[in-house]
Amino acid sequence: MNWLELLPEQASTQARYVDTVYLLLVGVSAAILILVVALVLVFSLRYRRGTEAARGPLRELVAREFEITWTAATFFLFFFLFWFTASAQFTTLAPPRDAMEVHVIGKQWMWKTQHANGAREINTLHVPVNVPVRLVLSSEDVIHSFFVPAFRIKRDVLPGRYLETWFTATKTGNWHIFCTQFCGTQHARMVGTVVVMPQEEFAKWLRAQPQADDLAKEGAALFVSLGCAGCHEGSTAVRAPSLHGLYGGPVHLSDGRVVVADDAYIRDKILKPSRDIPAGYKADMPSFEGLVDESQILRLTAYIRSLKDKGRT
Repeated sequence: MNWLELLPEQASTQARYVDTVYLLLVGVSAAILILVVALVLVFSLRYRRGTEAARGPLRELVAREFEITWTAATFFLFFFLFWFTASAQFTTLAPPRDAMEVHVIGKQWMWKTQHANGAREINTLHVPVNVPVRLVLSSEDVIHSFFVPAFRIKRDVLPGRYLETWFTATKTGNWHIFCTQFCGTQHARMVGTVVVMPQEEFAKWLRAQPQADDLAKEGAALFVSLGCAGCHEGSTAVRAPSLHGLYGGPVHLSDGRVVVADDAYIRDKILKPSRDIPAGYKADMPSFEGLVDESQILRLTAYIRSLKDKGRT
């Protein structure tokens, strides 16, 4: 614990930013509170009934320069607080490009995690210390909220959407995961642990996990088994968009809009293909809603992401 043991221990780079903003706002609020209370007491005593304090018109008692100074000071204080808190938050929004990716799925009442190499865990997440970790979050049922107090990260996990957050753990140890959104009768038991390990020990742990194909390879097999290759491979007679080089690039739609082919776009095309039709193509793709679950969508997305450096065909 730190700061007179009133705050959880700081165990990530984000924790320092969050605590700095919190303590600054508390300090400013406390200073304003003390000032207001002091002024109330002073004026209550000075202008109580029977005193000889001046009670003329306000414009004669308070100089215009004082009013301008007070108003300007208040404005610049507000502007400084806005700038400081916004800049501190912006530094924690976008994960580094080289961040390690982990997929997290909330389900009543557990957290299911999967590493890029296919290693899976339930209610536990092993990560290396001093390495950025990007979490891709989704829910299989209701709204959850992924919260690690020691890292100062909290992100709602919504069904039907992909959200992300990230952290860089700075201390080894075990750190609690909580769900902070009421999600059913056993909500209080939806807890887990982030296990932060030295980088060498994490590498050994990862190698010791049961051998499995990585997400992209699993997605490639699923891509074929679902019949997607029959339309989207270059040699097919069916006219469908190529997926090579698609991920992360612009997609021109039939209605003139341009969108980015990110995780959310790919998910929508799998479940609701009649939305956002690419320009020059028909709405012929069938919906896979009810045929694939969230973990399978993650695998398909990982496979399509693996094709982004192979160029468009």
